[in-house]
Amino acid sequence: MDNTIEKQTSILSKYFNMFIDKIPEIILAFIIVIIGIIIAKITKKVLNKVLAKYKNSSGLIGFLINFIQFIIIILAIMQAFTSLGMNTTSLAAMLGAAGFSIGLAFKEILSNLGASMIILFFKPFNIGDFIMCEGLEGEVKEIQMFSTTIRTVDNKHIIIPNFNITSNPVINYTSQNIRRIDFMFNVEYGTDVQNLYSIANRLFKEDKRVLDSPEALIGIDSMNNDMIKFIAKPWVKTEDYWQTYYSLMEKFKEEFDKEKINMAKVSVITPI
Repeated sequence: MDNTIEKQTSILSKYFNMFIDKIPEIILAFIIVIIGIIIAKITKKVLNKVLAKYKNSSGLIGFLINFIQFIIIILAIMQAFTSLGMNTTSLAAMLGAAGFSIGLAFKEILSNLGASMIILFFKPFNIGDFIMCEGLEGEVKEIQMFSTTIRTVDNKHIIIPNFNITSNPVINYTSQNIRRIDFMFNVEYGTDVQNLYSIANRLFKEDKRVLDSPEALIGIDSMNNDMIKFIAKPWVKTEDYWQTYYSLMEKFKEEFDKEKINMAKVSVITPI
């Protein structure tokens, strides 16, 4: 019994002495961790100021800053382990293996996350832009870590994975200050072409939203035995596009009715 107590006391004394010997290293490890946390906080403040201009992607910015802060703290902890004489190589290998496994399990999620970084830094569009991707079009309402939300003209919300956006063509209708309206009319072959020119020029001149420069493109695109394909393409400010389009389309209809200009009838061939 006495021998057992003596052995336990000896073991406790040994570990206590080891702890006393390690106190300087433990203090150093704590200091390293504290310095790492301070550096992480300073880095967070600096990045918040530097990336403040990306207000339209605040969700992505917040995630990126927190991720960097987390990495700095992890590096500080690993350095603290090293100062205690612990082998961090095996720990890093374990973290790497775990990260690889997680990457395989959450491949699509990580793909969307990587795509969100591309959207953040290359900025193919901003909040409020009107875009089209994969046949879906609408106003960009939110750019989140894994998806982008757009609102269609009929007030539907569509959530598009960010990976789909970066891996497919995206049309940004509002990235430029001006846009061209493309009118195309298939009129009967016998229509007076000069009358068409006169109507288009007059309507564009009367509508103040139509820009003088660039000059409107007016002409005959093509023709055959049955019809003439007449085009009229004025330029307007982007914010005036739809109102001008509908207004001019209505006026073209009124003028064509007044001048008795008829649309060409399209022949439909029914298979026997």
